[in-house]
Amino acid sequence: MMAAGGKPTDASGGLGRRVALFVAGTGLFWVGATYLGSELGLPNRVRALFDLMALAGFGWGLWMTLQIWRARRNDKG
Repeated sequence: MMAAGGKPTDASGGLGRRVALFVAGTGLFWVGATYLGSELGLPNRVRALFDLMALAGFGWGLWMTLQIWRARRNDKG
């Protein structure tokens, strides 16, 4: 829901910030896991597991972003 001035209310804004932090954290995890995987010489199967975990995190972030967008669109009427 939008407040006066076009700013999101606390509920949708807080959820949006939480999703943004989660996506940023997923990106940092992915970069760190890729770096550590190459430095420690982890097998490609383990690196692929980290890639799949990051992909799931990004997918969840996209899903939640779409849910927020739909909720705001429905609140406008």
